[in-house]
Amino acid sequence: MLKKIETLHRESGNTYGSPRVHVSLKRHGVAVSEKRVARLMRENGLRARSSNLYQAHPANHAFFRAIPNRSLGVMIDGPNQVWVGDITYLKVGRQWRYLATVMDKYSRQIIGWCLGRTKGVRLTLLALNRAVAGRRPKGAVIFHSDRGIEYAAHAFRDRLKGLGYIQSMNRPCKMTDNAHMESFFHSFKSDAYHGLSFSSEQQLRRQIARYIAFYNEERLHSSLGYQSPKAFELGVAA
Repeated sequence: MLKKIETLHRESGNTYGSPRVHVSLKRHGVAVSEKRVARLMRENGLRARSSNLYQAHPANHAFFRAIPNRSLGVMIDGPNQVWVGDITYLKVGRQWRYLATVMDKYSRQIIGWCLGRTKGVRLTLLALNRAVAGRRPKGAVIFHSDRGIEYAAHAFRDRLKGLGYIQSMNRPCKMTDNAHMESFFHSFKSDAYHGLSFSSEQQLRRQIARYIAFYNEERLHSSLGYQSPKAFELGVAA
């Protein structure tokens, strides 16, 4: 539920408060009370930006119309064909941290990540650059994300263009278009985050690194024939 709320909040440019998020959830068939939405948003630091601080620009609307979900229907038969990215919120003491990750959709392997104090374009760029440095793909990669401003920013779009990558984004209000990343965040929070407290960013960073290593190298995925992402890729390479 929280992930759906975060996605709707981000895709609104952080302008939606709990009433609008609640209505959007209902339109997507999600049964939840506005009171619960408000509580989850309050507990997770999700607040609506003042409307006079966020103005819609025709150029932004044109950009979103021009960037469809280009990953739909793509037959993925190897690594480095479609990458997916997303951001989630994590708590250190009473402060928020933001985790941006990049996943290879073929094997579900996490190939780049970055933890930061702010969730701007610098965070998503660092995660992308680490994925590029680690994988060095030879062909054009489709990079898919939600419609958050961290991925729609000029700096991020220009970086993808410079790499020769193809940008892809969720269809409007289609949170399931990025289901692979949502599934990873759900697994991480269930397995290694909920029920724990972190007193420092370093402590949280170590936990993330440990879990990603476990997820990539050991965690069995039914969709991969009960292999880990790395084992699945090695099997293909062999």
